[in-house]
Amino acid sequence: MSIAPPSQDVLVSFRAVQKSYDGESLIVKNLDLDIRRGEFLTLLGPSGSGKTTCLMMLAGFETPTHGEIRLEDRLLNNVPPHKRDIGMVFQNYALFPHMTVAENLAYPLTIRKLSKSEIAEKVKKALGMVKLDNFGHRYPGQLSGGQQQRVALARALVFNPKLVLMDEPLGALDKQLREHMQLEIKHIHESLGVTVVYVTHDQSEALTMSDRVAVFKDGIIQQIDAANVLYEAPANSFVANFIGENNTLAGEVLAAEGDYYAVRLAGGDVVRALAVCQGDKGAVTSMSIRPERVRLADQAAGCENRLAGRLAEFIYFGDHVRLRLEVAGQNGFMVKVPVGQLDSGWRVGDTLDVGWSARDLRALDPLAA
Repeated sequence: MSIAPPSQDVLVSFRAVQKSYDGESLIVKNLDLDIRRGEFLTLLGPSGSGKTTCLMMLAGFETPTHGEIRLEDRLLNNVPPHKRDIGMVFQNYALFPHMTVAENLAYPLTIRKLSKSEIAEKVKKALGMVKLDNFGHRYPGQLSGGQQQRVALARALVFNPKLVLMDEPLGALDKQLREHMQLEIKHIHESLGVTVVYVTHDQSEALTMSDRVAVFKDGIIQQIDAANVLYEAPANSFVANFIGENNTLAGEVLAAEGDYYAVRLAGGDVVRALAVCQGDKGAVTSMSIRPERVRLADQAAGCENRLAGRLAEFIYFGDHVRLRLEVAGQNGFMVKVPVGQLDSGWRVGDTLDVGWSARDLRALDPLAA
């Protein structure tokens, strides 16, 4: 899969990169990837998909089996980690417990042989950036998890690297603190303009923070796009189901009608769907529709696609209610309804019209068994 951003300044490039640990199976397969200067790029995917291995190769902790990794025009393949001038933030913080916060921040500056006055100035600035101005004298063991993560972030940025790598940095934090730190990291990135490559398996984190997201599966990037494009226009069934909530309907292509397919569902109903993955008449397709794009009852009346659904369950989420319905022989079809639009007369067991526009139903490749 070749990824070449048009007229953008490229900071990092992977070319035909492969990685194998046993000489047989490839964890990363022929990866071509350009990382743009100043962007926040997230590598997203399930465990074992190759995303962390890519980050470790970029950091220098792993060596590519094949291919080239370049930072600007510099070939990195055999450059040791400490000579790459790359900042790194880990999930476990990796702070020196016997050093104060200020000493931890000073360490990467000391090994770069900066003067004491320069070090003091940069440490002070970095502490201010992460809102820990008065914590320089404390030791890591005297800090909360969130404070330690701020110190780790400041240490990665204190020497003004061109590139900062973050490996699941918020995984050890509780939900509320994690969401707060997501916004802090995003704001720091925006203010500094540093290039960030971020690894996570949390798709909501990726959507919240990133300029672009690269979705990995089996060592291959399935799609790389802005968060809203990944969500609204997934390129295949894996991305559709991995990013956000998704309803899937399987069917058989009856005919192509311009950019759309006529598709027959298992129960015999025929729907129109946007043709994303190409298939001839008779081909099996897995169709994707987001829960918030579905309309119910009277609101479904003007929709191009309309089916009958049996209401099976109400699930309350505060600002909205998710309704689980049985549609086209599937009992896990979800619809999101804002609380203010919920009909108080609906009951479990009711049959409702279910509708959506053809452009919101995406005909993709069949789901893997």
